[in-house]
Amino acid sequence: MFIGIKVAPEIAQELATLARCLEIYPVRLIRPADIHLTLVPPWNETDITGAIESLRNVLHPFSRFDLVFERAQYGPTLARPRLLWVECAVTTALTELQKHLVAAFERTDERPFRPHITLVRIPKKGRTIAREIPIDRKLPHVQRVQTIELFRSPKRSDEGYRVIASLPLPEAVDPAVSAEPG
Repeated sequence: MFIGIKVAPEIAQELATLARCLEIYPVRLIRPADIHLTLVPPWNETDITGAIESLRNVLHPFSRFDLVFERAQYGPTLARPRLLWVECAVTTALTELQKHLVAAFERTDERPFRPHITLVRIPKKGRTIAREIPIDRKLPHVQRVQTIELFRSPKRSDEGYRVIASLPLPEAVDPAVSAEPG
């Protein structure tokens, strides 16, 4: 399982179309239905009900926020491109949520959180592909994040990620509006 943000279908379709120019190479394109941003990397879990409850508890103090899609480019570096990805803005809301989720699920990662959405996995000849088809495009997309998903990765013989649970984030409450008259 892993925890992430499912990209809205219309944005995912547009991003998948952007990546389609690489299908002439031996790469693995991510299906539009599987395009997401990972917040907590995969782990083995047998207590799904407990994982859902833990996720619900972590999400309680958070509210909806905007996910800003900044650029489509090769990553993690142009010198060693293993992916075509979309880098997302590093916002306080996103990084705080990710930090709390990683701590709650006791996952560790020595690498700093670099929010991105994978569009293509490039197993070989990444530098050649990046040189032949340069991609570095600013993106206009912003998605309001209303839910956080618990995903199950496919078994080797299966295809596609499966959403196990989709938990809502509440709208932010404006203290000035909700304050009682006094």
